[in-house]
Amino acid sequence: MAFQNSRWIILTSRLCAITLAGLLPLSCISIAQAERRLAPRRSTESLRLDDIERHVSEEPAKAIHLIGVYRSIYGDSAGEAEASLEAIASLEAIASLEERAIQNLLAAQTLAISEKRWEDAASLARSLASLGVAVPHTGMEPDFLLADAKDRLSTGSDLHAFLSAVRSHALKPLDPPDALLFLERAAAVHQRRAAAFFLSIIEEQGGTAPENLRQFARGQDTATDMIKGVATVEIDRGIKIQRGRGFPDKILGSAFFVDASGLMITNYHVIASEVDPTYEGYSRMYIRLGDSASSRIPAKVIGWDKAMDLALIKAEIKPEYVFSLVDWVIPHVGDTVLAIGSPVGLEKTVTRGIVSALGRRLLQIGDVIQIDAAVNHGNSGGPVVDTDGRLVGIVFAGVEAYQGLNFAVPAERLAAALPAMIAGGKAQRPWLGLTISETNKGAEIIYVAPFTPAAEHRIPEGLFITGINDEAVAAPQGALIPALQDRLFSSRPGELVALTSSDGVRRVIRTTPRPEVPLADAAKKDSRERMAAPLFGLILSPAMDRGFSSSYLVKKVVRGSIADEAGLSEQDPVSIRGFKLEEKDGYALLDINVKKRRLGYLETFMRLPAMLDSPDTL
Repeated sequence: MAFQNSRWIILTSRLCAITLAGLLPLSCISIAQAERRLAPRRSTESLRLDDIERHVSEEPAKAIHLIGVYRSIYGDSAGEAEASLEAIASLEAIASLEERAIQNLLAAQTLAISEKRWEDAASLARSLASLGVAVPHTGMEPDFLLADAKDRLSTGSDLHAFLSAVRSHALKPLDPPDALLFLERAAAVHQRRAAAFFLSIIEEQGGTAPENLRQFARGQDTATDMIKGVATVEIDRGIKIQRGRGFPDKILGSAFFVDASGLMITNYHVIASEVDPTYEGYSRMYIRLGDSASSRIPAKVIGWDKAMDLALIKAEIKPEYVFSLVDWVIPHVGDTVLAIGSPVGLEKTVTRGIVSALGRRLLQIGDVIQIDAAVNHGNSGGPVVDTDGRLVGIVFAGVEAYQGLNFAVPAERLAAALPAMIAGGKAQRPWLGLTISETNKGAEIIYVAPFTPAAEHRIPEGLFITGINDEAVAAPQGALIPALQDRLFSSRPGELVALTSSDGVRRVIRTTPRPEVPLADAAKKDSRERMAAPLFGLILSPAMDRGFSSSYLVKKVVRGSIADEAGLSEQDPVSIRGFKLEEKDGYALLDINVKKRRLGYLETFMRLPAMLDSPDTL
């Protein structure tokens, strides 16, 4: 199965340059016009107290967000002695509205607790924490996650119970009696790696567990065992006609069981025709547990996350083996791994290799693992495990732009993505509206998309993000942007997030649902001059009268960007000749005339192509 994400569309040429030496006439615009085209699009020109008042009771998080917007527009102080009575009254009104909104958030959390809506309570706890509001009288996020895990355990929702328990443990270590509760269930449903995880918690804290549970947890699953938990996914799309003849249109992939109820993980691109509203043909999904002669079992899609190329599907069957999403591992380069799946439909195939590299930026969110274990079309969606049987990642295969190279979505991000997919339908991820560039100084904001939370707060471009929710984000070189994305990834859209930046300002922002392709959405609303920064790494400024007819000068070139690879540099005069958005195919084209200083200001026409699904957005 070829990976269908728009990132893998092959362009005939990444960079195309034609030297015209003045043969193309340049259109000039005034400095004032250039400045207007480069100016950020204002989402909110003005805001009244009445606009905030309407949200205080029903949407207190939005009210708090708007209070921050109000302060960004009108300031947070009236200047003491010279302050007008009207300004002082406005500040007092804002403070009163903020206090009421916070009290309504607390009341909403108390109600969620009384109704045992633990995930809602945890979400509200995160929003309150961003405001610096302590809620010890009602409980904190790990307490709610643990309560949710116990409730789901009592109803037989083992997968969700284990995931909530792990999230709780990451924030506050589980007590041995609580860990023993989950150890017992893991042993009962024969999830050895989950049992090993909860046993390790008990032993780290000096607790004890029954000998039979310890022996089970310390056992070893073989590749033969794990094969029983992997299925072939078949998408039947009817008949396709080629040259007047009909051929079966089938897509093959792999999936693996993650719960005894029949829940399985696969890739989004395998099942895309089942849920893509733009697909108008016939599509039916089945799984097979044996060879091609085995019976086909109908399956359905539960939830999906296109940005991560993940999907949760379900078949009405009790699996012989279930993979654990609890005791996953972050591998090291050189570690031995096994890939299990159905390459070109050859079921129950196991291949062996090593982890070739970490931190490859190939998806919109996070990074992926490069492996050299042999995988082919049909392996997509299959598990990658280490020699101890711990889940390492999920294969996505058939990347046209990287023939001969194989990749896997890290198990860590699958575990973080699953709660939203279990909820059903398209997984919604939070969105601020920023494009980031990693530099030696940190995470620089190079673009703020219009009509987004960040734009409403008027966050200036050129600032550096110094922390999220009062925690500094540190990461090895090249991993800073995925680390920032991870801070937001598991939270819900609509939550409050505290963003601190290099200007010393702490902004509390309410996130919104992330667009499917953020930069495609932005390109429809913003000028081509501003889109040059997030798409091509070309940050422009209006040109002064330097004897050239170009409208702009290159203010900065983002390192490693399309513009950088094209050889553009600071102070190069540039005129934009055209901009084309090919949303369906997932790329954009920018036509420019540039006079490169390094080439003695020789005038050159260039066409710069860029993929729309940038991995550098937050």
